[in-house]
Amino acid sequence: MMNCSGFPPSVNQDSTILILGSMPGVRSLAMQQYYAHKQNRFWPLLSVILAQEPQVSYKDSLAMLLRNHIALWDSLDLCQRDGSLDTAIKEEIPNDFPTFFKEYPQIHKVCFNGAAACRLFKKHYKTLLDDLHIKTMTLPSTSPANARWTLEKLLPVWQQALLK
Repeated sequence: MMNCSGFPPSVNQDSTILILGSMPGVRSLAMQQYYAHKQNRFWPLLSVILAQEPQVSYKDSLAMLLRNHIALWDSLDLCQRDGSLDTAIKEEIPNDFPTFFKEYPQIHKVCFNGAAACRLFKKHYKTLLDDLHIKTMTLPSTSPANARWTLEKLLPVWQQALLK
């Protein structure tokens, strides 16, 4: 079992939407970058939705999201896991969302990148988002493990969630 430690949120006071993953995969942890696996469709998908050229650097990719009022984080702060699959997550510790939403009260929508991100969040914070009147949407995962969802299939679902 590998000890996995997540990243700090990419967020600012202009963020109104939060995209939550579960826990960065092995490649992302090694590179210290969200969605670093070359076959993950997250960055290409968001570039198309936000009508931006694909960003050259990771820093530019995060800035692209923030310019468009989108924050990025994960449901978990720590866990144990072999490999990158969400199904292998054990001994998880969630991120501190009560404090996060107090600090960023302008966030009005949370989009989960995959069912596992939603399940892990709600395991620890069952009613938090409802209590705060924050809209939620569970979107198909951009992970390469979700191979039946091509970029073309993901695009309209994610576009509707982020642009409405």
